[in-house]
Amino acid sequence: MTFAIASWPQPAVPIHGSADTFPVRHIYCVGRNYAEHAKEMGGDASKEPPFFFTKAADAILPVVPPAVGRMKYPQATADLHHEIELVVAIGRAGASLDAARALDYVYGYATGLDMTRRDLQNAMREKKRPWDLGKSFAQAAPIAPIHRAADVGHLARGAIRLAVNGTLRQQGDLADMIWDVPHTLAFLSKYYELLPGDLVFTGTPAGVAAVVPGDRLEGSIAGLSPLAVEIAA
Repeated sequence: MTFAIASWPQPAVPIHGSADTFPVRHIYCVGRNYAEHAKEMGGDASKEPPFFFTKAADAILPVVPPAVGRMKYPQATADLHHEIELVVAIGRAGASLDAARALDYVYGYATGLDMTRRDLQNAMREKKRPWDLGKSFAQAAPIAPIHRAADVGHLARGAIRLAVNGTLRQQGDLADMIWDVPHTLAFLSKYYELLPGDLVFTGTPAGVAAVVPGDRLEGSIAGLSPLAVEIAA
């Protein structure tokens, strides 16, 4: 097959303990999946089914420890926020999944950041327009290596934290999710066929806040590789 223009590299995430990489097809994100974060954003997600938004596959910024990733401060915003999240990597195709079997479709897990142009997101929300401008942009999804579920099991609890310049900003437990991973995947698969290469960002604890050039973000989830990112001018 030939292309009319030069093709671009396949977005991919390193796999912990392997020379292989995980090709990224599509990125789905769950909104307001921790009760305290829902409250700080002005809602009460505990009374609602989960909702989703997306990022482009090439929004990923893979970072392999001990390296520190460099994320350029994005265009058109003065309010860039961090959101530390558990990321689920899908390894099998499936639609309309039952929660009891949803974990069979998980390839593995990673530590990720859902970076957000909050001022643009809020402006779109007030106009009842899609959040794309606030959520999907270059390097909007920093991510550490994926750990295979076969190696680490399925994560249902464990500390999730983010520090900025050494000061703890976000802290919670995966068990605090309103919708756990199996139920999140079951809901999502009713609207989209999940396919190998999909990533699902599962929501963030409370404590999201702005970062500026020069800030260093250090995120961790128990049992997974940590993620360190510096915000560049």
